[in-house]
Amino acid sequence: MLKSKIKNIHGGTLDVLGLAIICGDYPPGSKLPPEQKLCDEIGVSRTILREVVKSLVAKGLISTGPKIGTLVLPRERWNWFDAQVVGWQSSIGFDPKILDDLQELRAIIEPEAVRLAAVRATDEEIEALATAYRGMEDAVRRNSDDDYITHDYDFHLGLLRASHNSMFLQMGIALGAMLREAFLITTRTPDKGITLSLPYHLRIVEMIQARDADGAYASSRHQIFLAQRDVHDVLTDPKNSPPSDTKRLKRSR
Repeated sequence: MLKSKIKNIHGGTLDVLGLAIICGDYPPGSKLPPEQKLCDEIGVSRTILREVVKSLVAKGLISTGPKIGTLVLPRERWNWFDAQVVGWQSSIGFDPKILDDLQELRAIIEPEAVRLAAVRATDEEIEALATAYRGMEDAVRRNSDDDYITHDYDFHLGLLRASHNSMFLQMGIALGAMLREAFLITTRTPDKGITLSLPYHLRIVEMIQARDADGAYASSRHQIFLAQRDVHDVLTDPKNSPPSDTKRLKRSR
């Protein structure tokens, strides 16, 4: 019980400081307050705070040194493959540049994973992809964006899993929150980009079923191109810019 309480205190403190950095309360280049002041503000012991600082260093958000103190690092140094970092960013909304970078990464990695899946996928994995596709199709029919996003994420994670490349799969899991945000954006396009891209999801399944690696690769490339276009269109439309205080998370004092 005591270990559980300590773990909860550590996790809660990590969330408080991590979110404060992500939100810009402590912008890149700034220093965190002195240790004792920070302990008093958050209401934790020095032992807990020091463990949290170690975790934030490991996530690339801060660096420490005897002469520089605790310094917040530039955003490009943050570990965007860390599930907690992505989760914190997701909770306040993503910077358009990050989502653009994600789409570029997907365009390079996912078609290759799909090519491998066409060769390596088991019958069970192919059926799981077909099931996820049917869920997406049903969600479109019922006009349920939430269900569509759930099944779409299952579909794309299933593609990475079917590649039997553990690095691809771990990347997809780590970027889960960011992928869901990108999928959400595609549901906001005026012409419902999800309806246009649905046939390409089916085509990917069919190509994998046929063990056509080149066909699967081409279908995946085109589907991601449509997603890139939708994300770009939504993010560059001024009507979709969130208010400055949208999802702004404040630290408890």
